[in-house]
Amino acid sequence: MSIGIAGWFLLLGGMLLVMGLLAPFMRTVPFTPAIVYLTVGLILGPSLFGVFHFNPFKQSQLLEVLTEVAVLVALFSAGIKMPAPVSWRRWRTPFLLAFLSMALTVALIAAFGYYLLAMPLGLAVLLGAILAPTDPVLASDIQVRQPGDHDRLRFNLTCEAGMNDGTAFPFAMLGLGLLGLHELGDAGVRWVLLDVLWASIGGILIGVIGGIGVGWAASRLRQARPDWSGSDDFLGLGMIGVIFGLSTLVGAGGFLAVFFAAVALRQTELRLAGLVPLASQDGDEAGAVEPPQVGIGALVYKEHLERLSEVALVLLLGGMLFMDSWSWAAVGLALFVFFVVRPLSVLAGLGLTRTPMRMRLMVGWFGVRGIGSMYYLMYAINQGLPQEMSLQLIHLTLVVVTLSIVLHGISAKPLIRRFWRDSDTMLRESGAMQRA
Repeated sequence: MSIGIAGWFLLLGGMLLVMGLLAPFMRTVPFTPAIVYLTVGLILGPSLFGVFHFNPFKQSQLLEVLTEVAVLVALFSAGIKMPAPVSWRRWRTPFLLAFLSMALTVALIAAFGYYLLAMPLGLAVLLGAILAPTDPVLASDIQVRQPGDHDRLRFNLTCEAGMNDGTAFPFAMLGLGLLGLHELGDAGVRWVLLDVLWASIGGILIGVIGGIGVGWAASRLRQARPDWSGSDDFLGLGMIGVIFGLSTLVGAGGFLAVFFAAVALRQTELRLAGLVPLASQDGDEAGAVEPPQVGIGALVYKEHLERLSEVALVLLLGGMLFMDSWSWAAVGLALFVFFVVRPLSVLAGLGLTRTPMRMRLMVGWFGVRGIGSMYYLMYAINQGLPQEMSLQLIHLTLVVVTLSIVLHGISAKPLIRRFWRDSDTMLRESGAMQRA
């Protein structure tokens, strides 16, 4: 059943109105807004009343564009929120999560698909690449939400999500290559040089150079012309488009480029404004004061586009699921990802760091799957993936993402509050012991 253009306006507009009116109430409930959107989608979709049905296979091109835009805006938002200054001591943990833990996650999911689901190796690797990235769109309640936020848990989760949508790209290309849909080269040399090294290093370089350039130009123009009133919203969105377009044109990682462009932009604006926080004695910037808005960085704290994309795409997710979508294979895969793959990959990735075990366990649980997984799924389908394989991946991915929204959405607020409460207690007890 199709509800038509007018129906979509009514559905999305009504959802936004309701959530706007209930905003104070939603801050007090123990679950995330995404659960509300998903519930509405499931009720109105083919699972219950059948008011609408969104076919992801037939609408894969549209859905690829929608999810790609949502991820890009979320990555830019995440990058802008990164605290300054950038230091390897602070960034080492999320780098290990985004690169080493990401590779282990893909390998474990691929092994599940190959040995237990009897998938071809290429399809199993592709499944791993689709489900490996954590989500920068749906995890706002456990991520950095304001400038100057130096909480280590939120920083690690935000920074990891900002990078691993990009670090999943080489594995997606490897899966497609093993299926004969992408050129890997002799002994995989082309894949290593272009899809791994150039895509990663090139994306980071393009992002950093572009972010520094835009930040420097905007800051100098403001100094030269105090009356200049350029649109920071347009500059920010334009920067996303240019950086991503340029990266895609030269074969570099566009997701990594946009994230690091936002990081470099924020750092550059703060430095040129003389507002870079000074590091404290323990190497953190916890005591530093950062301005809430500086130049183009003002764009992301509104988060309008990010929230709108979350509403629309999660509603669509609910409209893709049927009652018979819930197979034991899909549910078993989801539980394997949440309770085995994510904790093991985090513990292994951070094994050589001094990250406290409490922090590792929290990071190991909050591996939210969402819009990024849907993007890679649609991207793979549009590369010519056979229909039977496409439908199998759609089935598995939608169930995993749905269960992630439910399980992580219910547990996010209570666990985060408990983590902070226990951390405050430990700090107070430590202070009391030092005074004694």
